[in-house]
Parts: sequence; C-alpha cells; structure tokens
Amino acid sequence: MPSRVFATALASLFVVLPLTAVHAETDRSIEEILEPIQLTERVYYFYGSIEGRSPHNLGMNNNVGFVVTDDGVVMVDSGPSHQVAARIADAVAGVTEQPITHVINLGSQDHRWLGNGWFLEQGAEIVALRRTAETQERYAASHMNRSTRNLGEEVMADTVPTVAPEPIDADRHAFEVGGVRFEMIYTADAHFPGDIMLHLPDEGVVFTGDVVYTERLLGIQRESDPEGKLANFHELEALNPAIVVPGHGAATDMATARRDTGEYLKILVREVRAGIEDWETLDETVERLADLPQFQHLLHYEAWHRANVNQTYLIMEAQ
Repeated sequence: MPSRVFATALASLFVVLPLTAVHAETDRSIEEILEPIQLTERVYYFYGSIEGRSPHNLGMNNNVGFVVTDDGVVMVDSGPSHQVAARIADAVAGVTEQPITHVINLGSQDHRWLGNGWFLEQGAEIVALRRTAETQERYAASHMNRSTRNLGEEVMADTVPTVAPEPIDADRHAFEVGGVRFEMIYTADAHFPGDIMLHLPDEGVVFTGDVVYTERLLGIQRESDPEGKLANFHELEALNPAIVVPGHGAATDMATARRDTGEYLKILVREVRAGIEDWETLDETVERLADLPQFQHLLHYEAWHRANVNQTYLIMEAQ
C-alpha cells in the first residue's frame, strides 16, 4: 500500500486512541512517552506529556518524531537533554536496526534540541535552518538554567547546548534520505523566532513544531509572533496533510488542528487587532475576549487564555 494511502487509512486509528485517554493523566512518565506510535509505514512519533516539564516526564512535554528510511533513521527534534536523547535512541532501536543518521531541528525551545550533542557524538548530522540555530544560541543559557532548575542537575548532566555545525541559510530546504523526501519550511516567526514545519510529502504528514497544539491551549509568549503563527497555520492548510503532528498534543487531522489551534489564532489576531484599531485599552480588550467557550475543552484554558490575549495585545501594539 503506498505510504500516503497507508497514512490516510491509519489516521483515525492513531489519533483517536490517545485523545480518548489523555485527560485521565495529563503528565505521563518518560517510560510511557517513549513508547513509539506508528503513523505511517515509515513515520513514528513519541507522544510527549501535555503538562509542563517535570521530573516525571524528564522535560519531554513535546512530541518528537522519527522516520525510518532505506538508508537510516531521521529524527525530528532531539529531546530535552543528553540523557533523554540516549533513551530516545534506545526506543528507536526497538523499532528498527537502522542507524540514526540525521536530526532535524524544528525550533529553539530546550526540549526540541538540547539532545543534539548526544546525537552528534554518535555520528548523526544535525540539520537546522540558520534562523533556528541563531535563536537556539540566543536562548541556550536561559533554557539550560530553567531545565536544570525544573528537572535537577542529575537529569541535565552532560547536556551541552549544541547547534547544527553548518546551519542552512535559507527559508526552505528540501532533501532526500533513503527514498523519503523532507521539506523544511520557514514561513514566519511563530512560538519563537526561526520556528519551522517539516513536510513529508510522500507520507502525507507534517510535523508542525509549536505552530499547532492539540488538547492543550497554545501559549503566546514575549518571544512569540501571533500573526506569524497564523501565517504558518495558513501554510499548513495549503499543504493539507492527512496527518498533523503538533508540537504538543496527540497527532491528529486538519479538522482537529483547525479546531484547537487555527480558529483560536484567527479569533485572537482578528479581535485584538480590532481592539487596537478601535483604541480599546489593554484591559478592555482582555475583558471583551475573556470568555471563548469553544476553547474551554483545552487543557490550561483557564490559566492561559487571558494571558494570551494580554500578550497578543502588547506584541501587536508594538509592531
């Protein structure tokens, strides 16, 4: 069965099962997280905890993927530490005897790339756009400090922030490994500057990084670009994959990605822009948008939604 057809046939199976169980225990152990979930004949992912970084999940509260090609395994992100990277590699070895030859970085948050050093030591090539690598370098010290504070020195032992030795000076980069095509796509800054998505056109899969969240509410931080996030989501809609692997939350289809992320971003950007143009104060805009019941099913809605409106206003007002 061709990979794309295989992906379409399996999409409902692999995305529905995690969604039905996740809320029973939102912070899962690293052992549970490192049970590979197969999405297509070649594509797998590790379903990260949807809670914050904790000693229970060893900082892996994000999704990490891997693709088994004819010439080796291509990782999608490297995990939050030297130790977790080694455990990721062990989990991959339970699926295939192929060596890990490449690691693609989607973003610059700690849990996406602090495992780079371990994989580089094993001989893998780290693949990142220059925009991504520059942001990684900028935030490396603060992210290491936060990870050490949250997880402990023992968990972060031997972790050395390591960016791609030869980052790619382009906004799009396409290459092939072992019969599988990979397309790295930068559209606009998103959760952090330089965030990208990874399109696997022959598999019908897009790894979105922190452009898409499912199950939990997305966050808008000082470093984020809400309008850039929305531009990335429009790019995702144009790609129209059968399977979306979000940065956080269970792998899913476009309808769920649109419900949990796309619609939220559209409302946030549109309504905050309208408030600024109508000379609303920050407090007035936050109060007007304080209740969006269609997103209350998302974890952390009560804690994060008003803060997202607040931060979006401040970012857009300054532009």
